[in-house]
Amino acid sequence: MELKVFFGAFFAFLALVNPIQKVFVVFSLRENYTQAELHKIVGKATLTAIGVLLLFLFLGEAILGYVFNLKIYAFQITCGIVLFYNGFVGLQKGAFLSIDRSTRIEDIIAVPIAIPMIAGPATITAVVTMPAVYGRWMTIGAVVLALLLNWLVMRNAGRIGRFLVRLNMMMPLIRITGLIVAAIGLQMILNGIEDFIYS
Repeated sequence: MELKVFFGAFFAFLALVNPIQKVFVVFSLRENYTQAELHKIVGKATLTAIGVLLLFLFLGEAILGYVFNLKIYAFQITCGIVLFYNGFVGLQKGAFLSIDRSTRIEDIIAVPIAIPMIAGPATITAVVTMPAVYGRWMTIGAVVLALLLNWLVMRNAGRIGRFLVRLNMMMPLIRITGLIVAAIGLQMILNGIEDFIYS
């Protein structure tokens, strides 16, 4: 039973992390950075995201409630709007991230790769709200495992991307993923509105 609950938490969080989207992001960077530099970006961004998400998992309600005086539903609605916009951009333009050739590695590790690409609106909201459903330690395990799988996918984005290009599936999948991301954002907005109405 506990294993079933754990995998329920894991797959729910993995869907929000959306490793497929990260394939498109990392693959789009290969023209500007070497393979070693991309591995460095992926590794450091993943560690940064884990740190940010664990911080919100332990202190999220205190940070939002006592420091900023925010309700969870307000955070959900705002993050849902941001996520909807990101998904709409991917759907419309066929790209989630555009980096200039002069951009340094250090300038993109924390923002935008770690935040908000990995530790974004959906995942931060999830780590704040999931412990009430799955328990704190179950949520921590699900978050860490999902981010490790996401790291593995991002690290192999070059191979996956080249395979998708050969099959002429890259652009259609980017737009489909953008649609899914936008839908997740819309669902977060609706959930936040529902929580607000019944709070």
